[in-house]
Amino acid sequence: MHSYDMKPYEIVKEYGVEALEDDELLAVFIRTGTKEQNAVEVANRILDSFPERSLLGLCRIPWRELMKISGIGEVKAIRLKCLAELARRISRMTAKKGLKFDRPETIWQYYKESMRHEERERVLLIMLDQKLRMICDAVLSIGTIRESVVSPRELFIMALREKAVQIMLVHNHPSGDPTPSRADLEITERVRLLGAMMEIPLVDHIIIGDKTYCSLRENGYLVI
Repeated sequence: MHSYDMKPYEIVKEYGVEALEDDELLAVFIRTGTKEQNAVEVANRILDSFPERSLLGLCRIPWRELMKISGIGEVKAIRLKCLAELARRISRMTAKKGLKFDRPETIWQYYKESMRHEERERVLLIMLDQKLRMICDAVLSIGTIRESVVSPRELFIMALREKAVQIMLVHNHPSGDPTPSRADLEITERVRLLGAMMEIPLVDHIIIGDKTYCSLRENGYLVI
């Protein structure tokens, strides 16, 4: 147990970076506080502004909202958002190693944190190899699936360019309810039919809600 009188840099030198508490870790990137509060106290104000008092809140709060906290200006707010994005990307890259998309729950676990809090629908194309391992993913549209999804033609151009053997669609419902809409089912069927003709089958369409998901294949909406 380190002394509470120690500064974050001293804690790292003495005990290692893993010994830092969340507020101390944030303080390293905040660097300076205000006349009334030091950097650790400012970090605690940030954590207190999140309902769960978790560092995950940094991924969800807009940088302009961070600026409402005393001691956080534009530069610090953007620095903290960049930190959150860096952590998110490292986490995704780590999770991707050896990842096999053979079960809908796997896809949900991989994408849920980055998609379930989105305020608009985000549609992703997941390109897979023969063993259902991800080659890469790409954003097809941001908006609603009916209004802004890219044409199936462009979708399959992407898949061919990446040498995908199979594809999958993933999108979120900002309402939190993953029940498929008529537009979801129509798009799924169009892509399924074209995939069959192109010999690049659509293996599933996963809709991500809040703390739950819907696999169109598992629920009988998509027959391969």
